[in-house]
Amino acid sequence: MSAISRPPHLTEPRALQLAFIFVALAFLGLFLVLPLAVVFIEALSRGWQVFVAAITEPDAFAAIRLTLIVAAISLPLNLIFGVAAAWSITRFQFRGKQVLLTLIDLPFSVSPIVAGLVFVLLFGSQGWFGEFLQAHDLKIVYAIPGILLATLFVTFPFIARELIPLMQAQGSEEEQAALTLGASGWNIFRRVTLPNIRWALVYGAILANARAMGEFGAVSVVSGHIRGLTNTMTLHVEILYNEYQFAASFAVASLLALLAILTLVVKHLIEWLDRRSVATEVAEHYPEAALTARPAIA
Repeated sequence: MSAISRPPHLTEPRALQLAFIFVALAFLGLFLVLPLAVVFIEALSRGWQVFVAAITEPDAFAAIRLTLIVAAISLPLNLIFGVAAAWSITRFQFRGKQVLLTLIDLPFSVSPIVAGLVFVLLFGSQGWFGEFLQAHDLKIVYAIPGILLATLFVTFPFIARELIPLMQAQGSEEEQAALTLGASGWNIFRRVTLPNIRWALVYGAILANARAMGEFGAVSVVSGHIRGLTNTMTLHVEILYNEYQFAASFAVASLLALLAILTLVVKHLIEWLDRRSVATEVAEHYPEAALTARPAIA
């Protein structure tokens, strides 16, 4: 409802509207735009040669490669778990459903530092499974498997939490109808469920991938900070900053900032495609309603 059509007692004065807009823009500029600008300014403060050298030197390249490897491994696993968890919670009734929901939300309430410490206590040399791992020459903590486990712990709720509300709202009538017509479980998922959840699935995957690449706390505890081996981009930025290599640290940090901006662009593109998809479906099934709502959709 626009401000013109709202009742007079619900319409804010123009000055108050401008004041709120100014406060919001000032807050965003101070806490979001300004720090982001500082990152790029500091990254380029000593010229392009220093910037390129900072992101192409062997340790930085190894950190970038490890970050991309961890994200590439964790994302498919998160997709599988998220879809399976959302399917089981929204389509079946079983004991312990609320417990499962609580466990899915656990990484949101537990500090990443604590999560990393848990893996150290389990798989470290003095941990519960330390003797077994040492006897079989298996390395989890202070190695890539530990970084992957910590990343999976902090990222696995995102996809499930995007899908569960949507699938609950959609219901299971379409899947039941397909089952009545003789469709197999795989065909039901591929032809009915997946098209209905595709945008939420992509949106959750974007969030999970962004968190995987930017995670610091849990990864810092389990990595061991071994340069060229177990340092991700976030850990490499910390090491460079502590060594007073400010231009190099901001150069690597600017890559993370660019990844964040790219994530936001993809996120808004997905939302725009989702709105277009909804508008197209409305136009196909309800042409009169779509004609009436077209100005609002545009």
